[in-house]
Formats: sequence, structure tokens, C-alpha cells
Amino acid sequence: MKEEKIIVPANGYLMLFVFLILFIGSIVTIVTIKTPWPALSIFISLVILFGFVMVQPNGSRVLLLFGKYVGTIKKNGFYWVNPFYTKKKISLRASNFDSERLKVNDKLGNPVMISTILVWRVQNTYKAAFDVDNYENFVRVQTDAAVRKLASMYPYDNFADEGHDEDITLRSSVNEVSEALEKEIDERLSIAGIEVLEARIGYLAYAQEIANAMLKRQQATAIVAARHKIVEGAVSMVEMAIAELNKNDIVDLDEERKAAMVSNLMVVLCGDKEAAPVVNTGTLSH
Repeated sequence: MKEEKIIVPANGYLMLFVFLILFIGSIVTIVTIKTPWPALSIFISLVILFGFVMVQPNGSRVLLLFGKYVGTIKKNGFYWVNPFYTKKKISLRASNFDSERLKVNDKLGNPVMISTILVWRVQNTYKAAFDVDNYENFVRVQTDAAVRKLASMYPYDNFADEGHDEDITLRSSVNEVSEALEKEIDERLSIAGIEVLEARIGYLAYAQEIANAMLKRQQATAIVAARHKIVEGAVSMVEMAIAELNKNDIVDLDEERKAAMVSNLMVVLCGDKEAAPVVNTGTLSH
């Protein structure tokens, strides 16, 4: 495969001076001497005019001579090249690409909506110009393909209750997923001479048909986790209360009364609403 060739052509200002001398001198000669021969010089100067090329910062021009690749101008400035060169302009600036939201299935088969934000630029002008048909369209298509593949490699979220205890998920492992996405896209775009500067997930959500069900599931998981913490704390507090009562000999509780006390404390500590206290003015047996 032919590689990129960087060239620095002739100074454009010098050739502009030559063009002006040749063009103006020919016109003056025709007017003063009244001979048609200087018309040939005018034609040559007009041909020279087609050789001027201007390259802006972070821009490039790919040069071809009758279909043959000659080289690439990457240094910005004003130049003059062979007038018969075909000059193809390729930008070397960084470009942003925000993909459309795609519906794909994650590792567990759940449909999710996902999009990516890609920052890229052309690194090899030869590959971008000749190894692919349209490098900008190639970036879009290959990015969508990489996103689809990435989504199928990881679950959207971690559901340990179903035995799917994954270390990396699309929702929580942002850095790991972005690195994997960037590597996947970079491998796909290398054929077109494209350098990936950054790739990350721009939008991620469950598909509409399962979004409500998954939201309820997440809420239930959060409630169960919160209840688990509450029960752990309540048991610890009951143990501490009984231990302190026995330690200070405040009251002598048999097993039945101890069980009743534990039940009452657990109800108070684990209840959703505030408990309404009942003052016992009699004995513990009534």
C-alpha cells in the first residue's frame, strides 16, 4: 500500500511576481508594438495562474497528476504547483461527531438506547483520500457499528439477584466503557487514516418499551437494600439495649418478656411510620 508523501512546493509569491511581469508585459507589448505574438505569453501566464494554491492552518491539499498521486501539502502558506495537478482539499482539524440514538441489545438482551460522541481528525491524507470512498461517511458508519458491538459486550446495569454480577456495566463503568469504545473505533477507522482523539457515551437509557419496568425494578432494589440496612441497624440497637439493661441490672427480664421487648423495638425501629407510644401504668403483666 502506498503511503502519504509530504511535499513543499515552490513559493507562491515568487511565481505571482513572475505571473504579473509576464501578463502585464505581454499586454504592454501588444499595445505598444501592435503584434499578436505576445498573446502566447498571455496564455502561458493564464496557465500559470491555475497553479497557485493556498493552504490554511490545519489544512492540506492532496495533489494528483492525471490520476497519479504526487504528494500532500500540509504546511500552511501560499504555494505554486504544476497547473495540471488536481488539488483535493482535506481538513486536518479536529471534528466532532454526535451519533444518532441507536436501539441495541445489551449483554443480557435488554433493549437500550445509546449514542456516542466522537472527536476525530485525519492523520493520513493518502488513506483518507484513496483507501475509502468517503471518509466522513466511513466515520459515521463505523462508529455506529462499534457502538452496537460495544453495547452487546456489557450489561446496562448490574443485577446480582439474577446471578449477573458483572464488574463492568454500561451505566456505572464510564471510564472503562469509554476506553473500550475508543479502542474499537480507532481500530475500525485506522484503514481510513483517521485518528480518534476521544470517544465516549453521549446518551444511555433503556428502550421505551421496558423503561417503566426497569425503573420499578431499580426502585425495588433500592428499597430492599435500604430495608436491609435498617434491619441490620435495628438488630444492633436491640442487642445493645438488652446488653445495657442486663449490665446495669435495671430490670430482670425473662425470655418471654425479652422476646416481647425485642418485638416491640423491631417494630418501632423498622416501621415506615412513627410509632405511637402507649404508657403502661400497671405492672408488666398487664
